[in-house]
Amino acid sequence: MIKLPIKNSRDTITVNPTKLVALGLNYRAHIAESVSVKIKGFTDQVPSEPLLFPKTPNVLVGPDQPIVIPKFIGEYGFETLRTDYEAELALIIGDRCKDVSVDAAMDHIFGYTCMNDISQRNIQNGDRTGWYRGKSFDTFGPVGPQVVLTRDLPSPQNLDICCRLNGKTVQEANTGQMIFSIPQIIAFVSKNFTLMPGDIILTGTPSGVGPLSHGDIVEVEIEQIGILKNSVIDETEL
Repeated sequence: MIKLPIKNSRDTITVNPTKLVALGLNYRAHIAESVSVKIKGFTDQVPSEPLLFPKTPNVLVGPDQPIVIPKFIGEYGFETLRTDYEAELALIIGDRCKDVSVDAAMDHIFGYTCMNDISQRNIQNGDRTGWYRGKSFDTFGPVGPQVVLTRDLPSPQNLDICCRLNGKTVQEANTGQMIFSIPQIIAFVSKNFTLMPGDIILTGTPSGVGPLSHGDIVEVEIEQIGILKNSVIDETEL
């Protein structure tokens, strides 16, 4: 649970979702690179429907809080450890809803923010039960720097999104390049799960994902929302 300011307001919002639902493979360029970085379950085929996976609420940290790479991962003896950044537009749901139509989907969004879907690839690819652990370690979901209400962001499907690692741009795209649009995503997710106020939906990451190391500074910037900046700490270095 964290608090974030609301743009153009003196108010804040407590970010405390019952669930976080994320999309994989929602940008075509990321589909191609997912094969090369050997992400388990990904192929070069464009999905026929949104591919969903969970992140747990314990991942949430705010702007300027550290991303901590867990020490115990080293106990597995992986030849090369890899924990990746993934810049994404996040939707915050405004009310309880189920089986939402595409036409009505935008009415159920409270606001938008930046999120970094941190992913521990060794665990993600190695667990026979799926991605649950590799996506949900503590601090693996930085969010912020603020929430922009729907009324203040009329065109969320046309926002430039980028990620910078130590000042170098490593991801760069536009939300208009999503395979599944924001209304399609909400309609599909709400068909599968009842959405509650404050729930977060992650809309997928563009190409350019890559590894993080101790001492890195990673920034997610989305047009009209702002810059989410976090440092990276390897717990083995503490």
